[in-house]
Amino acid sequence: MALSLEATRVSGDSLPVISVEGLSSSKLKVRKGVASMLREACLDKGFFYVSNHGISLALIDAVLEETKRFFELPNEAKAVVDMSHSICHRGYERLRAQTLEAGAPPDLKEGFYIGPDLALDDPRVIAQQFQCGPNLWPQDMPAFRPTMQAYFAAMLDLSDRLIRGLALSLDLPEDHFNAFNRDPLAILRLLHYPPQPTNAAPNEKGAGAHTDWGALTLLLQDPVGGLQVQDAASDRWIHADPIPGTFVVNLGDMIARWTNDMYRSTTHRVVNASGRERYSVPFFYEGRTEHEVVCLANCLTPGEKPKYAPTTVEGHLQEMYQRTYAA
Repeated sequence: MALSLEATRVSGDSLPVISVEGLSSSKLKVRKGVASMLREACLDKGFFYVSNHGISLALIDAVLEETKRFFELPNEAKAVVDMSHSICHRGYERLRAQTLEAGAPPDLKEGFYIGPDLALDDPRVIAQQFQCGPNLWPQDMPAFRPTMQAYFAAMLDLSDRLIRGLALSLDLPEDHFNAFNRDPLAILRLLHYPPQPTNAAPNEKGAGAHTDWGALTLLLQDPVGGLQVQDAASDRWIHADPIPGTFVVNLGDMIARWTNDMYRSTTHRVVNASGRERYSVPFFYEGRTEHEVVCLANCLTPGEKPKYAPTTVEGHLQEMYQRTYAA
């Protein structure tokens, strides 16, 4: 493998493992204790593992099993639920459809998008709000839909708890982001990464170097690994290996924008050098699409000015999509 795609092993304290059970405590002191650990991680790389999150292992295993089963379907079956049939960017995304890293070859991955499942007569769909509409569901996979819907609901709950923890970490009232959390847009994305080919094009990889766009990403990895995180201080790539019973959580550009880059949205990529098929399931939590994203005053030092113009969640996400999908 080319030197440019190599990475080093993460030391034990490079990406912390934070137990988030305390965010559900009835005691504010306990919740603030977790928030202080979140703050430290967000000021550093904005990447950390969460444990004791309350999502059952049985559900996690079912999600990975259904993900694998879907991508093992023949191409004709996957084409039936291709996202070209969707009004809201849902369904199957073919191999090499996205280019996350400018100037690099298209990403060596295929995916499947799931979001809030809204009927065509829902007012948000009629109003053509951003990415609002029904999901596409594969045929002849009876466990797929209920499994993914149960997992989606569980991840919404965990994201809500984490956002409330982030509010505390920023010395804001715990309910500061309640309006942002109301009827949020979130995307569950199933991903399959074939092994990195020995004859790969220059700089070809599973997912090009990028930052995530929204508020939070909660990543479920299979045991294969391949996620690499850039350490800005040393300009090196480090492995974020799977740790059983945890999710990798990272902040997206929206939180960096909100905090004037005080909290980090860190570049990362995927290189599947294992020689095996890799499956991962990121959950992208974006928040309420109409919500305004304006720099938080308490994230500015005296005399410092906001780096970013005010926008909305929808405006920010539309800009990101236009960057990475060809017309």
